[in-house]
Amino acid sequence: MPSRAHDESPSTPGPAQADGSGGGSPRVFLHVGEPKTGTTFLQQVMWRNRSELAAQGVVLPGHHPQDHYRASQDLRGIPKLASDPAGSWTGEWDILARQARQATRVAVISHELFSAADPEQADRAVRSLQSAEVHIVLTVRDIATLLPAEWQETVKHRNARGFQDWLEDVIDRESPSADRRQFWFWRVHDTLAVLGIWSRLVPAEQVHVITTPVRGSDNATLWERFASLLGVDPGSVDLTRARPNVSLGMAEVEFLRRLNQVLPDEVPDWFYMWNVKEAVAHQALAARRPPHPPRRPRCLGQGAGGNPHRRPERLPVRPGRRARRTPAPGAVAAVRQSRRPAGRTGARRGDSRRVGAGRQPVPQGVPGGQAAARLRRVARAGRPGRVDRRVLAAAQADGARAQQPVPRRAPPAHPGVAGPRAPPRTAPRDRAFLAWPTPSRLPRPGGTRPAPPPA
Repeated sequence: MPSRAHDESPSTPGPAQADGSGGGSPRVFLHVGEPKTGTTFLQQVMWRNRSELAAQGVVLPGHHPQDHYRASQDLRGIPKLASDPAGSWTGEWDILARQARQATRVAVISHELFSAADPEQADRAVRSLQSAEVHIVLTVRDIATLLPAEWQETVKHRNARGFQDWLEDVIDRESPSADRRQFWFWRVHDTLAVLGIWSRLVPAEQVHVITTPVRGSDNATLWERFASLLGVDPGSVDLTRARPNVSLGMAEVEFLRRLNQVLPDEVPDWFYMWNVKEAVAHQALAARRPPHPPRRPRCLGQGAGGNPHRRPERLPVRPGRRARRTPAPGAVAAVRQSRRPAGRTGARRGDSRRVGAGRQPVPQGVPGGQAAARLRRVARAGRPGRVDRRVLAAAQADGARAQQPVPRRAPPAHPGVAGPRAPPRTAPRDRAFLAWPTPSRLPRPGGTRPAPPPA
């Protein structure tokens, strides 16, 4: 397969500065993915340092990062839902390609969903950039860390399946298929197939594969590798402007998964992206993670600290035992054990509220129930693109039940998965739970600690 791994030193002149002057046809670097390989970080570095890169002759076509996403949707022929209030993306790729061809030296088009293009769509993309010198860039990641990261990303897109259930499909059922690109994971992560589609359209020296640094490395390493390809000084940009696309913790992703289980179907996907993925996941839940790894990280399949010879920590907490968790600095964490299945709400597990004919009920008193009901009401109010703080408050209230069992409804079929699966066995109801801190419970300076709520 005509490709080459790109891990040169940042001081090594890249393809964009090989001719020294940058005269002649511009170079267009088409960064096609893969997802979960640092693409969001690279895109934010470039967009939030756009003027610094432009001073070095590197331009980003379009006016906003969403322009590249919309161009990828247009190129792949993805139909736009009628319920989506955003404008049509028809013709977005042609606009972006025309702007890229007008670059003086270097233009960069970057979005991870280009990796899902089929041969005809890739051919159209390269032909529309033909007056420029097209370079294909692919970032890749080791499969061991890619799998849990990709599963967590599916949870941020309304997936309610557990990791083990999802993993069995990806590895045992989808991977051996003769045409595994029909399944979403392998459509964007079958590296050889993606390279085969894009590399046949350009010379081998214009195909670049960038490996992501090993886990625990500085994010600057990935940017240095990408910057050397563009022929720019990696130290000329401010990396702190980029929002790190941090992973959620085990408790946070489990809460989000359970929220997906009880979220009504009437909440549209575009509303979910704004108010759940961005507000709840990226703002509320990601902020709960400590800035540094804990002294004894909880691992699956290993002992604490990654030592296979030490006894692994047990998650979730067994019935009859208290939960152990370190509260965030300045926060008040109330850890208590409850034998009532519905927490403090007083509702029983069988209680639910119908949200309309033919709709799934919104269970009350279960993880995600309050947030799901709030999202339904805000969605009905019709405020596109607005992050509602009441959704965050409801999500925090639901966090008190993040370890409680929940009656599961069958999730929608994931792309490439043949229908919903049977719900797993329900865990015992006698579980410890952690009450999330709320501002109303914080003690006032110099005042007395508020009395605990009635059991």
